[in-house]
Amino acid sequence: MEDKYDVIVAGAGMAGSLAAAVAAKSGLKVALLDRNKEHEVGKKTNWGWVCGDAVADSHLKFIKEKIGLTFDYPELDVKVDGVLVISPDMQYRIPFEGEGYVLNRPAFEQKLNHEARRHGVEYISEFEVEGPIIENNYISGVFGKDKEMHHKELRAKVVIDALGVATNLRRKLPENLFVDRVIDIADMESTGRFIYDFEVDHEDLNYYDPKNALIHLNQIWAPGGYGWVFPKKGNRVNIGLGIQKESLEIRNKKLGRKDTLHSLIDEYVKINPVIKNPTIHNANNNGKGYWSVAVRRQLDSLVFNGYLGAGDSMAMPNPISAGGIGPALVSGILAGESAVRAIQNGDMSISSMWQYNVDFNEAYGKKTAGLEVFRTYLQSLNNDIINYGMRMFITAKEAEDLSYGRIPELSLAKKAKIALQGAANIRAFNNLLYVVKKMEKLNRIYENYPRSPEEFQKWRELVNKDMEEAKTRFKPNPI
Repeated sequence: MEDKYDVIVAGAGMAGSLAAAVAAKSGLKVALLDRNKEHEVGKKTNWGWVCGDAVADSHLKFIKEKIGLTFDYPELDVKVDGVLVISPDMQYRIPFEGEGYVLNRPAFEQKLNHEARRHGVEYISEFEVEGPIIENNYISGVFGKDKEMHHKELRAKVVIDALGVATNLRRKLPENLFVDRVIDIADMESTGRFIYDFEVDHEDLNYYDPKNALIHLNQIWAPGGYGWVFPKKGNRVNIGLGIQKESLEIRNKKLGRKDTLHSLIDEYVKINPVIKNPTIHNANNNGKGYWSVAVRRQLDSLVFNGYLGAGDSMAMPNPISAGGIGPALVSGILAGESAVRAIQNGDMSISSMWQYNVDFNEAYGKKTAGLEVFRTYLQSLNNDIINYGMRMFITAKEAEDLSYGRIPELSLAKKAKIALQGAANIRAFNNLLYVVKKMEKLNRIYENYPRSPEEFQKWRELVNKDMEEAKTRFKPNPI
């Protein structure tokens, strides 16, 4: 059996539902495919909607400005004043991002799906996308199995890939010079999180803050990554870890340990002095889960003939915090707009849809290459150096600049009065100066993102050269 649409959106998560809504709002015939049952729309794995569930207020405002959609309780579970990064020794709290929300993820996904269907989207649940239909070097649809496990082919003028980081569509694209089909394992982090109800043993805002989302940098607790403690309504918390495989292996070898992500999360919860008598809050079977997240710049191109990628399928999470909700929301809307333009113009080629690359770069992506370099630098530092750096090198304003991809005013002249102690700290500071200069250079390169496919390869060579230099200089070294 074969059905034809203007647009097929594969994946009914945040990016997919928004892309479908935008396309259908313009009068296009749109199919939205989801592997889940209808009441579990957007669920990432059998474990649930595995995520930290935090999103900046600015991204919700972007949706309101673009399509007029607003959110409230219950999809917005609790408002937070900001994100605070806590040093390994718990002595320093640096503001990292501004106000935002911790979501009730299932309710949020349901609202986005309702918006898509309100505009006439045909929502097809329990459909397993297995790959793209390729004709004359164009993506002209998808194939997979429906809920009765029957083989089915669906065709469309444009396919939007919102299947997530493990997508079968991106990985099965034709060999091409634009969209990378594989993401390097070194650019992935394994994550896991619990949602707990708990009793408050005593107040300690470095471990649990009802008004702020906390991120712990600690190479013993979370080698190559981070821990998070995000408040939810009442005495409830979203708590988890992200770790890098190579950093964990180095850490285990040097400490003579055999820790895994699972054992590290258990220990992370156990050592939190605020959380007493935790019990899994398993509403919607979403209390515990594990997943992988890309922590690199988004793929250099998001466009192929007849194909657009959005959200995690294009490695869009923030390279520092692994926050993927914001870029998923932004990219979903922009991908939907791009599909509409292409169909109205009757041209679904890479050239015709290239503006989507330019739009996402301007709205979010232009900062991520610099943040990827900063993430690589952080993974090369042990706890002692991180403590020293947060105490001596970085002001709150500089940390905020870094988190938004802006270039802080670090300089030897400004920091000359700092009493650097020890060769390791001097080297770390000099490396930080190198990183800031590299971020500044990459930001300039991304400000000049190519306006056409013909300029892409030359631009990409510049990005790869600077990124490779940074990754050669900074190797994981958690201990």
